[in-house]
Amino acid sequence: MSIKIVIVDDEASIRRMLRIALKSEGYDVTEAEDGESGLIAIARQQPDLVVLDLGLPGMDGHAVLKELRTWSKAPVIVLSVRSGDREKVQALDAGAQDYVTKPFSVEELLARIRANVRDHIKPDSPVVLDDGHLHINLGKRWVTLAGEKIDLTPKEYAVLAMLARSLNCVITQTQLLQEIWGPQHKEDSHYLRIVVSHLRQKLGDDPAEPFYIRTEAGVGYRLMIQESAP
Repeated sequence: MSIKIVIVDDEASIRRMLRIALKSEGYDVTEAEDGESGLIAIARQQPDLVVLDLGLPGMDGHAVLKELRTWSKAPVIVLSVRSGDREKVQALDAGAQDYVTKPFSVEELLARIRANVRDHIKPDSPVVLDDGHLHINLGKRWVTLAGEKIDLTPKEYAVLAMLARSLNCVITQTQLLQEIWGPQHKEDSHYLRIVVSHLRQKLGDDPAEPFYIRTEAGVGYRLMIQESAP
């Protein structure tokens, strides 16, 4: 069965470009040009992933995402010309899995789609990540670097595990703080910065140019791992 993707974007040229690229990868693509028809298409198709523009006529993308999250867990990649931190944080906190700014690289978008679809199709599989150097097994709560076990504090492990469950996707500071420290600490970003700093040290990350835990300035963090071939 083909993997289903719904594109909700009011620009016909963008929809056409994505339709061609996605169909060439074997995806089953449905298009919608506004928010209302997008929600109808999503309800009918029950897709594995949604690509959603924010600047839609009538019902904008934020409203679509808010409505969608009341009845669907399908991963959403926001595709928008809006590049401000507030827009990104709002969309990610509302339940989007990723945020790509226009103009964009089709190859990068396809890679992010593959990562999200893979995680969505196998939601109950234990998370095991291995790039030949770093190994993370969330089922066994086991993390090694170059074959040596890394000792992590409970908070360090919790942050790493939350990032690993959404590999290559942005997790906002608010999401991390609320999930790990509790709702009363959602503004205490210094707690998170300290834990991320310690994690980077233990993973051998260069704090100036980290390889694994990347900072999305003003938004949050993402764990980047290119898994090695079996």
